[in-house]
Amino acid sequence: MSVYRPLSDRLRPRSLEDYVGQTHLLGPKRALSRMLDSGSLHSMIFWGPPGVGKTTLARLIAAQSELQFISMSAVLGGVKEVRAAVEQAKLHREQFKQGTLLFVDEVHRFNKSQQDAFLPYVEDGTFIFIGATTENPSFELNNALLSRARVYVLRTLDEEELAQVLENGRKWLENSPPPLSQQTDDCVTELYIEEKAKALLIASADGDARRLLNHLEQAVDFAELDTKNNKMVLSHTACQEVVQGGVRRFDKGGEAFYDQISALHKSIRGSDANAALYWLVRMLDGGVDARYLARRLIRMASEEIGNADPKALQIAVNAAESYERLGSPEGDLALAHAASYLAVAPKSNAVYMAYKAVLADVKEHGSYDVPLHLRNAPTQLMAELDYGKGYRYAHDEPEAFAAGESYFPDDMPEKSYYQPVERGLEIKISAKIKHLDALNQQAIYKRRK
Repeated sequence: MSVYRPLSDRLRPRSLEDYVGQTHLLGPKRALSRMLDSGSLHSMIFWGPPGVGKTTLARLIAAQSELQFISMSAVLGGVKEVRAAVEQAKLHREQFKQGTLLFVDEVHRFNKSQQDAFLPYVEDGTFIFIGATTENPSFELNNALLSRARVYVLRTLDEEELAQVLENGRKWLENSPPPLSQQTDDCVTELYIEEKAKALLIASADGDARRLLNHLEQAVDFAELDTKNNKMVLSHTACQEVVQGGVRRFDKGGEAFYDQISALHKSIRGSDANAALYWLVRMLDGGVDARYLARRLIRMASEEIGNADPKALQIAVNAAESYERLGSPEGDLALAHAASYLAVAPKSNAVYMAYKAVLADVKEHGSYDVPLHLRNAPTQLMAELDYGKGYRYAHDEPEAFAAGESYFPDDMPEKSYYQPVERGLEIKISAKIKHLDALNQQAIYKRRK
């Protein structure tokens, strides 16, 4: 009884000529092409999303370089498996005078000590090491390992490349044992995929060749026999049965998550409502926690807009509350409402910059005492200690402003942290601050006279 192998595994390329994608690394005079042509292999990290060919590329490099290929998964293995691979590599070199390529999938799952276990054998040439990861190596891999391996970024496959993978899959299903002519009583020799079905399968793959082939393999079960034209027809409707649900790539805790959040934030900061809506919907469609997006929008309202349009914060908070009441998908529209408003609102990071400046001063200078005139005196003892003495009640002063009064600690020089920009409401705020500063200066001048 034969063991089932997914189409994506059965269709794995056997040579670099059949490999689809990563032309920025494998094209003429590109990095990996030059390496293979020169025969000077080095240890590598392949960083990229799922289904872009990391494992396949490692296998093909080993084959072209005539190296023994050992594969292990960091999810299932550990130091024990690494040591076993080392022994196998040493034995293979002794017996067959052949080197080894050790491939570790999901290498970021190894902890520091497990990653360190590779280092001596990478150094002494026991094996060429290739690690594959979907996470940013800068954050997930040890510096010691990174310093001994070059990082290559593998990209998602574009539509043209996915179309090629799909055609390869179609031909395989059409011709692989048992061929269509033996699978049916009729003389069917062709597997035909409707154009709309192709488009749906490619879109659902979202750059992932493995996902594309898995969907194709599943969808073929829904193909219909066209006896008139002697072919099996895979329709758009049949493919919909397979690709229902969210299809976009979204890793809720990984690199794609932070990249897309960054793109949303920068789109709003850049006042591009269309791009902001695109990234918001991309994440909602991919399954992000909408409450997290709501919190980020509230933060953006203060950080990027602030007092230039105080209504932005109100709208962001209202959107978050609306989502709590409605949930998805109805509440998603409230988040889109807020994102688009924040994008077109006048921008100011004056409050954000002022906050950071104050925080830096607080950490640098410690805790100054509160001046006596600013302290409350709810008891007789506190009054006798001059708590609140000399305090000027602003509402009793002209313009409800105690000109010349200081509200900073006695030992701390007064500072102007908040610098409004000339946009939105902060134009008026800036004018008011300048007017109050002038009143302060007049009061101080009179006091000195």
